[in-house]
Amino acid sequence: MRRMLVLGLAVVALSVAACGDDDDAGGADEAAGGKELSGKIAVLLPDTKSSDRWEKADRRFFEEAFKAAGLSDDDFLISNAQGDPATQRSQAEQAITEGAKVILLTNLDSGSGAAIIDASKSAGATMIDYDRLTLKGDADYYVSGDATEAGRLQGQGLIDDLDKAGTKSPAVAMLHGAPTDSFATDLSKGYKEVLKPKLDSGEYTLAAEQAVPNWDGQQALTIFEQMLQKTNNKIDGVVAANDTLANSVISALQARKLDLVPVTGLDATAGALQHILAGEQAMTVYFSIKDQATKAANLAVQIARGEKPTGVDSEVDNGTKTVPTIFLKPVTIRKDNIADTVIADDFVSWDEVCVGKYKKYCPEEAQR
Repeated sequence: MRRMLVLGLAVVALSVAACGDDDDAGGADEAAGGKELSGKIAVLLPDTKSSDRWEKADRRFFEEAFKAAGLSDDDFLISNAQGDPATQRSQAEQAITEGAKVILLTNLDSGSGAAIIDASKSAGATMIDYDRLTLKGDADYYVSGDATEAGRLQGQGLIDDLDKAGTKSPAVAMLHGAPTDSFATDLSKGYKEVLKPKLDSGEYTLAAEQAVPNWDGQQALTIFEQMLQKTNNKIDGVVAANDTLANSVISALQARKLDLVPVTGLDATAGALQHILAGEQAMTVYFSIKDQATKAANLAVQIARGEKPTGVDSEVDNGTKTVPTIFLKPVTIRKDNIADTVIADDFVSWDEVCVGKYKKYCPEEAQR
């Protein structure tokens, strides 16, 4: 994924003076200018199966950001397609009918996403790809974490843990995310880039790799069990593209009563933090979802108020066009920085993590 400085952006819809400063934080105080919206803002989320973050985090942080920007409940819509492209298309159409002029879309796949973008733009809406880039689509903006850099952190995290364990000639497996998801593709670019020298030199061997349709945890469990069967249980480390897939790896190893191996992840879910604290998962990668949703919400508010968008300082090639982009940087999460990152961001609480058999692994202050 290439980056370059955006030299200029066209003033959108209504010609008005830019508000606030150009701080890329895109804070709510900037967005809360009190100007009238040109129409409603809609957020189209993908599912709850690939990750619980969409409902537990993204929805909540969007609501908070819109309210902080001065919007009422009547000014925005948030829908979840529950994994069905036809439902997402219908939700987009309904949003347009209800007066949406800016739509933030997390597509289920680039084909259905591009169709939603085209139909919505023909109805006069400005389209923002949120979290997932719509390949060969016509989105006006893109807000996401840097997936390739996140993949690099995953690859390096696996190397660090294999080195720490002193594993000789490790055989590694890769469970890629959904093949229809450009974010998963960019993740794999990152970890393959980091692991390539090890694999090319023969220091590591690639035991198996496979993409998991729809990021589905049950399918991931079946796929990884097949990998174990094929390799006679000889897998020493796993790049799991997100925490849902990592949980499937851990479950498969535990079901076979095998020693746990270093496993990566992404999303910093409560379950992943439990695994990390207990030594069952090596690490996860975290983007501040609160920051991402807030920046995306404030971008949408600025557009809907006819203001010049702030904080857009990159661009990404989606295969058809370059899309003005706001990127967030990823962070590696291990035991020692959980409190300072995901807990401090109110993404996950200790109350969610420190339950059942995992409570004993939590910091003493979190158990009170």
